[in-house]
Amino acid sequence: MPDATFEELSMPLFDQLYNFAHWLTQDKSEAEDLVQETYTKALRGFSGFQAGTNFRAWIFRILRNTFLTSRTGLKVASHVEEEIETLASVDPSPEAVLIGKANRGMVRQALEELSVPFREILLLCEVEEMAYDEIAQVLAIPVGTVMSRLHRARKALRTLLLEKFKGGSHGL
Repeated sequence: MPDATFEELSMPLFDQLYNFAHWLTQDKSEAEDLVQETYTKALRGFSGFQAGTNFRAWIFRILRNTFLTSRTGLKVASHVEEEIETLASVDPSPEAVLIGKANRGMVRQALEELSVPFREILLLCEVEEMAYDEIAQVLAIPVGTVMSRLHRARKALRTLLLEKFKGGSHGL
């Protein structure tokens, strides 16, 4: 759509943006505010959007940047590197095969426990089904970083699920 309006491009993405915002903030009201602020910023900056480029990646990036500059996002971002290093050093256990039997509630809870960088990359890849290059645009990181962070995020999720499974808090 070379001459598409802001409304034509943005409104079909509303539910996806809200779901991503809700996962990031873990709060319905904050997610609503974040999406509203994202749409406001995107509308203001729409004249600078280059037609023919990836609008979805552009608006998701605005949402993410808005989140990271909020009080919640800044608090989370200050511990990101430390958490990534800690989680990246965890080795997967042999019981990883059992994770496939985990119920949705356990997976949802484990996702909520992940650090924001890991949660967001898993959601963009697995839920929003974005390609690596699209995720790289949203997160403003190289594609190689997307792949390595996705690997570490999956590894951290496996570890959390194994802990939950071993702890007996599963519904299997």
